[in-house]
Amino acid sequence: MINPLPQSGLWQPISGTPEATLSEQFWHSLFNFNVYRIMVVVVIILITWMVLDPVLGSHNPQLFFYAALIYLFCTGISMLLVLIRLPRFNWQIAIQICSDVMFITILVHFSGGILQSGLGLLLLASLAAAGLISRGKLLLFYASIASIGILLEESYTLLYVDGYHAQYLQAGLLSMGYFAVAWLAHALAKHTAASEQLALQRGIDLANMAEINQLVIQDMQDGVLVVNANGEIQQHNLHAEKLICLSPEFLVKGMLADQAPFLAERLETWRRDSNTNFDLLRIPVSNTLVHTRFVSVKGGSKASVVIFLEDMSHVQVQAQQLKLAALGRLTVNIAHEIRNPLSSISHASELLEEDSGIISTHFQLLRIIRDNTKRLNKIVQNILQLNQRDQATSELIQGDNFLRSFIEEFCYTEKIDIDVFSVAISGQHVVRFDGGHLNQVLWNLCNNAWRHCRKQHGSIQLILASESDDRIYLDVIDDGPGIDPGALNKLFEPFFTTVASGTGLGLYIAREMCEANSASLSYLEKPAGSHFRVICRGN
Repeated sequence: MINPLPQSGLWQPISGTPEATLSEQFWHSLFNFNVYRIMVVVVIILITWMVLDPVLGSHNPQLFFYAALIYLFCTGISMLLVLIRLPRFNWQIAIQICSDVMFITILVHFSGGILQSGLGLLLLASLAAAGLISRGKLLLFYASIASIGILLEESYTLLYVDGYHAQYLQAGLLSMGYFAVAWLAHALAKHTAASEQLALQRGIDLANMAEINQLVIQDMQDGVLVVNANGEIQQHNLHAEKLICLSPEFLVKGMLADQAPFLAERLETWRRDSNTNFDLLRIPVSNTLVHTRFVSVKGGSKASVVIFLEDMSHVQVQAQQLKLAALGRLTVNIAHEIRNPLSSISHASELLEEDSGIISTHFQLLRIIRDNTKRLNKIVQNILQLNQRDQATSELIQGDNFLRSFIEEFCYTEKIDIDVFSVAISGQHVVRFDGGHLNQVLWNLCNNAWRHCRKQHGSIQLILASESDDRIYLDVIDDGPGIDPGALNKLFEPFFTTVASGTGLGLYIAREMCEANSASLSYLEKPAGSHFRVICRGN
């Protein structure tokens, strides 16, 4: 597409003109041509006025000067018509070339002929400009008019000027020059028009290809980011925008390091070593687990890079479905093969305790049997709860009311002083979660916090706040000794526990229930105490 002229200075393009079929460049060229015409006439007038014995106008200086002034006035009118674009473009170029032929022929006559003044050469520039501006239209006609004008002037001078020697040879050579310039300008204009048409078609093809590429990119299930060598985001699709939560001001050429520093860090690592294998990345802003892949656009690590963000949530969903199916079968077997024998053992131990003939030393053994059957039964109950995680029913929960009710219920059930809890809630937050699942998650976290805290006023902190409009986090913090850094990698594994009386399923079940509600549970390291964070969806 041809760029319009600057909106400053003398030239002011007019939109919505009748000559809608002509491009802005044609009018700009015609404007420049008229500037040239005005400058030529002004120079001619200045030479006539300032030089004492000028060659120009030697035959009749006074009429030459008046003709030049009328010529300047006509070129000024032509400039005004170009600015208002009236009449049509083709009419304007025809009128201007014809006026150039007429006035230059008159100036040649008043200057004593072709050889003495040399003004006839000015028509060469006018014909060349007309050919380029009008793309060769009527160019041979303009050359014919110029040739006829020069020949008529030569004939008139020969007939009415005494002592004048005919210069038909020079007039013929000049006329041949007019046709030669016209032909060359026509060929150049034709080539230029073909080049412009080809460039226009190539531009359309490139625009169509770019649009097709954009449609393909937008339709991809993976997030796509194109980053140049300076770290600017050149292009992205909607999925990438959602994954890393691009701000509106970064939608066009934002810096990757400002918007997604975790990706910028990986990109720099990849540029240093393209064979680096990266682990899965959990994007903090969207809490999405992704697989990152970097591909250089031009084959070099310093060139533009395409970053593919493969959302692993669908893979997790498939894995979870397989796991739940297997877990469902496992829990059925546990219910029949373990729970029923446990009930028999527990019932038998109760009967033995009621037997008056049992000796006192056996009561200790019966207590061990009773405690271990309760522990095994609790493990079975926890495993059975995992089979219910796929039955999550999302509901809108008022965060502040839910926390207050939960704390009262937890303290009453566990027989804990309510002053142990310190609650901080910033604003009104509505959480999208299964109410039973959220209760169980908090119960497991608070139970662990109570077990390890100092059991003082405010030892357990509950913080409810928002990261963004649709992401809400709930923190459970205690003032206990914290978790050994060596155990962090196994913290959410099933049956991993640091307490002899624990089952090792509490945190595992809590995380599974969070994932069933499109939420996440993570542990945040801190110098003292433990800090668990649940990030869930808002309303």
